[in-house]
Amino acid sequence: MNKNESNDHIRFADFHGDANIGLFGLVNEKYAVLPDESIDIVHLVDKVAYTTVAGTKLCGLFLAGNSHGLLVPKTITERELSMLKKGLKGVDICIIESKYTALGNLILSNDKGAIISPLLREYADKISKCLKVKVFVADVFESNIVGALGAATNKGFLLDMYASEEDFNAVKAALGVEGDIGTVNFGSEFVKSGILANTKGALVGIATTGPETARIDEALGFI
Repeated sequence: MNKNESNDHIRFADFHGDANIGLFGLVNEKYAVLPDESIDIVHLVDKVAYTTVAGTKLCGLFLAGNSHGLLVPKTITERELSMLKKGLKGVDICIIESKYTALGNLILSNDKGAIISPLLREYADKISKCLKVKVFVADVFESNIVGALGAATNKGFLLDMYASEEDFNAVKAALGVEGDIGTVNFGSEFVKSGILANTKGALVGIATTGPETARIDEALGFI
């Protein structure tokens, strides 16, 4: 598969020419958050909120969540919060007051569970209540950025190809689904940066190769 092709589950996308679509957006079973309409995601969700976060277009970097709730950093502005509430009616929006504001890099979640960085340990209960799932605190990959190194849906997950068996099993237990290891965008280990997905389908960065796409297809439970 090349960037001009797609299958029933996966489409190629970019954000104004940038293949790192996962840094700019968030999607789950219920809703999506994007800075503008340049990424076509309406085939995956009914609710879409268009806004900046912390004055930037990096919605995927600063936000985390699942179908039940959305976690936002303390740096979010009142206007941005208002835009989210307007676009995501019925979604619980929770402000995490941590000094570590790149929540998308620190949290990996679906509707069955969440695994978070030790940097957010003191907010584990609040995150659990907002997302309505059990939260595991784990220092996987010998790194604090579990969210940056994975992508998850309610059917499966993809992790950085260098994940150890112990790390892989920790994520599998936390999220309650099967998964696999791989890369995006021609070898990037930062899996989150190249994927926007739910159980209906996935968008992958335009630099993602055919073998990478095949691995994503299988890891996220589409085949």
